[in-house]
Amino acid sequence: MNILSNLLFQPAQNNGQKRQRRGIEIKSPREIDIMRQSAKIVATVLKEISELVKPGMTTADLDAHAEKRIREMDATPSFKGYHGFPGSICSSINNEVVHGIPNPKKVIRTGDVLKVDTGAYYQGFHGDSCITIAVGEVTPEAARLIRVAEETLFKGIEQVKAGNDLMDIAGAIEDHVKANKFVVVEDFTGHGVGRNLHEEPSVFNFRTREMPNVKLRAGMTLAIEPILNAGSRYTRILSDRWTAVTVDNSLSAQFEHTVLVTETGYEILTDRTKL
Repeated sequence: MNILSNLLFQPAQNNGQKRQRRGIEIKSPREIDIMRQSAKIVATVLKEISELVKPGMTTADLDAHAEKRIREMDATPSFKGYHGFPGSICSSINNEVVHGIPNPKKVIRTGDVLKVDTGAYYQGFHGDSCITIAVGEVTPEAARLIRVAEETLFKGIEQVKAGNDLMDIAGAIEDHVKANKFVVVEDFTGHGVGRNLHEEPSVFNFRTREMPNVKLRAGMTLAIEPILNAGSRYTRILSDRWTAVTVDNSLSAQFEHTVLVTETGYEILTDRTKL
């Protein structure tokens, strides 16, 4: 889950959290084992949704499935109630970039580019991941955007290992997006994840000097989540105060994984292919 920067480190009441912590946390082996479980819950739910979704369903249908399954696996939805967000998933369609609110009136249609982002809070730790789903037959442009968005996530992940830094991730993401003639949304970033849904550091998807270029250390857990637009990189927030859309109504796609930094590389904790 991305979140507006002015909310990132505000105090929040959610799932046993009392205050957001500051500083980058290095997880212990015990904590990493718990995060593997919270991340596996998230991966399971997203895999199920990718197989379940079909035209005619509503985004509220998907939200109900996600909440039911998360709770069945002895976790609680990370997003529900987070700064007042009403859903267990973010469901964003076509020109909706992030933070779309599930709605029983929002019908999913053939050709839609559907982003589904969810999180699970299990034994004190969060997992967080997002997928983009091509609903039925989509346009060639939409299919290419989705493909490049997923490739871009893995270009960033490939730079993860102890000793590298955040700009290695950001540069790999930015370069792949530009090479494919799309744009990176700069209004939202990835983040650390663990005891809190959003922790330091901010994980940028483009090169910047505005934030410290943090060196990666084994035991860090990062939510890496590039967002690509087919047109303008600029967004605006709808009157619901959550849903971000492209200013030119162009399509948007996003993929996200929770990733553990190791001494020699990385472990994708929300890997759906290992379920």
